[in-house]
Amino acid sequence: MSENPATPESSPAPESSPAAESGAAAESGPDATPLTATDRSAEAAEAPVPRDDTRPRPRTEPMFPDGTGPAADPAGSHHERRIRSFQPRRSRVSPGQADALRRLWPKWGLDIDGLSRIDLNEMFEGRPVILEIGFGMGEATAQMAAADPDTGILACDVHTPGQGNLLGLAERNGLSNIRVANGDAIILLREMLAPASLAGLRVYFPDPWPKKRHHKRRLIQPEFIALASTRLAPGALVHCATDWEPYAEQMLDVLSAEPSLENLHSGYAPRPDFRPLTKFEGQGLDKGHVVHDLLFRRRPA
Repeated sequence: MSENPATPESSPAPESSPAAESGAAAESGPDATPLTATDRSAEAAEAPVPRDDTRPRPRTEPMFPDGTGPAADPAGSHHERRIRSFQPRRSRVSPGQADALRRLWPKWGLDIDGLSRIDLNEMFEGRPVILEIGFGMGEATAQMAAADPDTGILACDVHTPGQGNLLGLAERNGLSNIRVANGDAIILLREMLAPASLAGLRVYFPDPWPKKRHHKRRLIQPEFIALASTRLAPGALVHCATDWEPYAEQMLDVLSAEPSLENLHSGYAPRPDFRPLTKFEGQGLDKGHVVHDLLFRRRPA
């Protein structure tokens, strides 16, 4: 996969070097066996090809092989295989996003490998921390971080262009209260976050997986909410939003059934001022979609 989405122009064929010419002369000597077209094709296939960093990389090749950016599969094979609610998307990374990832990932990024606990207090310098799962291109996350600099946002996603974009926004706007986590949010919650360590959970416009046979892939399920609630401190806010009506109904049922949570409203909540109107949401509203917000609070232990 290329870090530059532009298709490189083809380069002119290199001129023959003296070594290559001498090799050709040796092949054509009086004692040489003539090479067939098949022989020459095999030689060409075995010849080393100089690395061109602008060419598109195959899907199996890591985008950041030197470890300077997010890993393709940070948890690897040391965690169980199961149905996931997401599809990793690593294509179309712009040069600016790739630059932000290379420079800022070692400082503000982390791979969800499931191997160790995260010290949120140290990471966010004592700020209360909200986990945001799925942030798209990060514009809304950056706006919320700027509006509330005393709260840390641990933003989790698998969309590489969005990760780079959010890091770039954080740098340009001087937002020191954002960290970007790459990988499976369930592994993050289960293996890497301590009980009662979060001040909130945000899940805005997750993939609705509208086909019935795909409903099992939806993130907001009883098992997920039961796990997430153990990582929430008493009084922590759970905020979900979706423009897909059947998914909103499922969210309301699942959150209402979790005994550790209480609904702050009778049913759906009015859209809170602190959640910015995103471009994606605006497009949905233009199509006549109805956006539902849900606000629940973690009960006292």
